[in-house]
Amino acid sequence: MKKLRVIVLMHEDLVPPESVDGYSDKEINEWATEYDVLAGLEKLGHDVYSVGVGSDLGAIRGAFRETKAHVAFNLLVHFHGVAVYDQHVVSYMELLKKPYTGCNPRGLMLARDKGLSKRLLAAHRIRVPKFHVFPRGRRARRPKHLEFPLLVKSVNEEASLGISQASVVQNDAKLKERIDFMHETFGVDVIVEEYIEGRELYVGVMGNQRLVTFPVWEMPFDELPDGAPHIATARVKFDLDYQKKYKIKTHRAEGLSPEQEAEIAKLAKRCYRALSLSGYARMDLRLSHDGKIYLLEANPNPDLKYGEDFAESAHSAGVQYPDLLNRILGLGVSYQAEWKKNEVL
Repeated sequence: MKKLRVIVLMHEDLVPPESVDGYSDKEINEWATEYDVLAGLEKLGHDVYSVGVGSDLGAIRGAFRETKAHVAFNLLVHFHGVAVYDQHVVSYMELLKKPYTGCNPRGLMLARDKGLSKRLLAAHRIRVPKFHVFPRGRRARRPKHLEFPLLVKSVNEEASLGISQASVVQNDAKLKERIDFMHETFGVDVIVEEYIEGRELYVGVMGNQRLVTFPVWEMPFDELPDGAPHIATARVKFDLDYQKKYKIKTHRAEGLSPEQEAEIAKLAKRCYRALSLSGYARMDLRLSHDGKIYLLEANPNPDLKYGEDFAESAHSAGVQYPDLLNRILGLGVSYQAEWKKNEVL
């Protein structure tokens, strides 16, 4: 790829320092993704400009104007602290007629709403856990099609917000208690779905029209305390001390047959297309003890930190980290947004 001028969009409080020297692992972890992406793009020879975005979208327009950037590398996952507003940020860039990396607005909207996405996937005959959505202010009465154990989580927030071992409930009293807790503590609508016991698998997908998948990755739960639900809680995902204590480190899934690998890759691509995704995404799945594969969530614009699931699975397929960033850039530049289509007409 030719040398590009790239603005890297990130939250204003996550703009990293020029060096990691003098910072603890926990401090570095806060802005590691931003640091790794900036360093990787610079290593590729691109002209790179970090742009911290707060509550003013004008910072993006100003950055494009000042740098004459060819593309924005988008690391924003919310705006005004609202997760579903990330779709409006990329919509704004489309209105500016500026290319950006990652998923398009429609795909973000469909994937972020876990209830809506599951309905769409089920309509495409993609197996998902049975579920029900409980909006704020609605009485927490369990529908008959849901049987315990059940998992309670936010319908549209990411990063395991509010997910803990208490999120898996075994009776109606605990179900009501947890729904009320999520409503009152986080102010979010809630989705309740059947808890699928089995292996937690992740699959990276890249592409706009032609799609590629990376090797299947797995989140191990073998070392968790006895009786702890095998779910990716906030502590499992982000607490470094907890990860070290219970040996939580994702790795390439072992013991899958070639047929299972092929089925999982095909399922990931079907989900990607059903939700109108573009750029890159990670599919979260469960392989149940009886061999059934369930699509849990689709995650557009997953974490690109060096050493995280997406980058590691790409690396195992022979795609080095800088090349991964270059491919993401290329997909952003080549994505056929509506404004590009109209200019051709």
